[in-house]
Amino acid sequence: MRVATLFGITLSLAIGIAEVTVPVTQAVQLRDGIVYFVQPPKLVEATTVYKDVNFPGGTYYFTIAVPENAGESLGKVAIAQREGAENIQYYLDDTRAFVGTRDRKGTELSLGPVTRERKTRTITVNFDPPVTPGQTVTIALRPVSNPSFSGVYLLGVTAFPVGENSHGQFLGFGRFQFQSNRFWWFP
Repeated sequence: MRVATLFGITLSLAIGIAEVTVPVTQAVQLRDGIVYFVQPPKLVEATTVYKDVNFPGGTYYFTIAVPENAGESLGKVAIAQREGAENIQYYLDDTRAFVGTRDRKGTELSLGPVTRERKTRTITVNFDPPVTPGQTVTIALRPVSNPSFSGVYLLGVTAFPVGENSHGQFLGFGRFQFQSNRFWWFP
């Protein structure tokens, strides 16, 4: 295994009385060229405001914290539906990302391609430029509508460092429970 130093600075005063050291950030790269996070990002929250079945116009939020010592910038995130009675469809062109959380939106981030792999039920969101370490970001996915069938839907979130040959780190599941809120009264 090879450890590549990406950034390191040491400043010294000419007389050598004081020294300021900026921490070294490292990325892990194996002999075969695969790049890994030193410290992987964390899935902070996965949520939606609207939990009714068939609700149109909702948004699914995935908040990810990229630690200062990640070693690499966040290049892309894959969100794969692992459980649920129905395949959720999305408006890929309406996908957004921003610094901060759903409740504390910051600067909107520029995205590269947002793609869908139907067979694996995976949406991949590419950041352009990548998200630098030390930031918390939120991805906002827009479904065509919430599923028609009530129940639990699990969406697995995997983060990838920058690069063509990068290893994804599974961050956990976003758990969404959709319910039917029919209030019918039959005498």
